[in-house]
Amino acid sequence: MSKDILVKKSGIEGKGVFAKREFTNGEVVLKWNNPHELTLKEIRGLLKKDKKYISCFKGKCVLMQAPEKYVNHSCEANTYARNFCDIAKRNIKAGEEITADYTKEVPDLNLKCKCGSKKCKGIIKT
Repeated sequence: MSKDILVKKSGIEGKGVFAKREFTNGEVVLKWNNPHELTLKEIRGLLKKDKKYISCFKGKCVLMQAPEKYVNHSCEANTYARNFCDIAKRNIKAGEEITADYTKEVPDLNLKCKCGSKKCKGIIKT
């Protein structure tokens, strides 16, 4: 795991990933650890609770591993995914939870949103 992040209990849900230092807009916050590419059959066979750990780019879907699988959803996410990395979409303060917008990356998802942001949509649906 990177020395720049920490996995710990989250106020959003379960475990979360937190910044141990400041990150600037456009900086790589987290490189994904050995993502496993999934077939369509494997995706269909996953339990609903595990589907939130899938991320898709350019027709390839991967099952995210720790620590990146602990990046929680937020309707006001502070990162976006590119090339199997989470990139800061704004400056992120040390101690802040790293969040992503699952609606941009996770297929076939329909979950209650617990992000607590002012712009929370109440449901994560793709």
